Amino acid sequence: MNLLLTITLSLASLLPQAEDAFWRDSIPQEMKQSYIAYGEQYLGKAWTALPWTVFAENKITGNRVNYEGICFEKRRHLAALVMAEIVEGKKRFTSDIINGIGSFCEETWWGIPAHYGKRIPLQELQEVDLFNAETASLIVWTRYMLEKQLNNFSPDICKRIDQEIENRILKPALTKDYWWKTAGMNWNPWICSNWLACVLICEKNEDRKAEAITQIEKATQAFINTYPEDGGCDEGPGYWDRAAASMFEVLRLLPDGSCFDASADKIRKMATYTYKTYIGHDYCVNFADAHENKAVQQVNIVYPFGYWLNDKTMREFGAYLGRTKQVLTQPAKLYDKSGNFPTLGRELFFLRDIRHFIAEKPQEPLIKDAWLPNLQIMTARRGGLFTAFKGGHNGESHNHNDVGSFVVYADGEPLFIDPGVGEYTAKTFSNRRYEIWTMQSGYHNLPQINGIDQKDGKDFAARVISHKDGQLTLDIAGAYPAEAKVKTWKRTVSAMKSGIIVTEDFELNETTAPTRLMLITTNRHALKHISYNANQLEASIEDISKQLDPLLQGMWGQEMYRIVLTVKSSKTKQQIRYCIK
Repeated sequence: MNLLLTITLSLASLLPQAEDAFWRDSIPQEMKQSYIAYGEQYLGKAWTALPWTVFAENKITGNRVNYEGICFEKRRHLAALVMAEIVEGKKRFTSDIINGIGSFCEETWWGIPAHYGKRIPLQELQEVDLFNAETASLIVWTRYMLEKQLNNFSPDICKRIDQEIENRILKPALTKDYWWKTAGMNWNPWICSNWLACVLICEKNEDRKAEAITQIEKATQAFINTYPEDGGCDEGPGYWDRAAASMFEVLRLLPDGSCFDASADKIRKMATYTYKTYIGHDYCVNFADAHENKAVQQVNIVYPFGYWLNDKTMREFGAYLGRTKQVLTQPAKLYDKSGNFPTLGRELFFLRDIRHFIAEKPQEPLIKDAWLPNLQIMTARRGGLFTAFKGGHNGESHNHNDVGSFVVYADGEPLFIDPGVGEYTAKTFSNRRYEIWTMQSGYHNLPQINGIDQKDGKDFAARVISHKDGQLTLDIAGAYPAEAKVKTWKRTVSAMKSGIIVTEDFELNETTAPTRLMLITTNRHALKHISYNANQLEASIEDISKQLDPLLQGMWGQEMYRIVLTVKSSKTKQQIRYCIK
């Protein structure tokens, strides 16, 4: 048996194709009807041509969301039709899908302008970025699932898809020495998981197939090796599903994943991060570039990953997410919102295990204490209060200048927050990144020392002084530049039933301006939750609501405030203590 046939059979054992009775017999009727209704809204809808003038806006004005909105909706269109056809199996959606494949094949490039060097896409410049790869994955899973239907219409459709995948993904990914192949952040596994799907479904040359799989294994191992030993994702929970979770998708698809056996313990820790940073009420700790403060963890990857690992807490967490979000009655609603656009392979693999999911006991993972020593992140839950406190450094992936910041949630709802990140623009990933207010330490729950904020870069870091369950002391002086004139700043966050107690024990070389403690909140009355010594601190509140863009308003609502606790004394050595309750 040749390698190509072996891999095809392996895929079939992993995931039945659309004509298999599994999709009609094993998926609950309400779920099927949800996917069918989702696809029906696109029946007969014209396929969008992506305008070059909108593509060019990223280079002209820095705007990237206008093109992404059009591009991602088109991919949502195809995913919806394909899911509907798979679960219904009556060929009602086939003509629209065929026309969609034709439209995608006529697109010049499948990625987004923020990841492209030219003002317009060029046929000869097929760079492999996140969304070129993810679009390719959508197309190849469509090809795999509906191969019989497509061939019945014309065998040339699958041949055309294979040709496009070869030119857009297989050749450039194999032959170019892309930086992401050795990266320890989301680009590596996100692309590799999609690249691997393309290799397994479309690569016909056995030598190239073997070489691609070898490269993907090597890249994935590089990602695992670079990851912290504690399994923490320095990009935050908002990117976990395209970092560790995409790594899992690579491992699940590899014909032989035994080469990763030595990394099994770290892989397990990488999975547990998803519930160690879970707050409750659907909130997650949103350090770094978080685009969401709720519904961050997706059931269609949390449950399969937990099931694959046989991690009881993660399995039950996945079941809890699914039940609370009505995945058994309205799965298409969740699927539609599960990513930049819905990921076809991820949803299909989730449905493959749906009977196991249904039998799983749902349980919210309200972990009392967690400590990630490499990332220097502590979480603690006492009574109705939850806090997360981070150290680390200011050169992390998707970094904000936030060394020593903490968040507090009361009864599962946000009290003192990390704002996250607004809409991505060209500025977000340029040398002007830290001109954006959400990236600055002055808009995190941090001190502004002698009027000076933190500086970006890996050298600007915290030092762990001590940790025990629910209490962490960090010296964050190293996160500030020399002009802050700070010798030591030992910040202790202690989680107790009576409240979250914060102690600022600091020594300055000199005092040149008032030192201020910042606290960000969406609650205009949040000051009443802080107990402090009025002889030490003077409180004021600033309305920063006008700084919120539409994405941040969608996360937090229309209002945001910055509480400023100004240190009254000009003494160079002080200890200040306050309590949040």
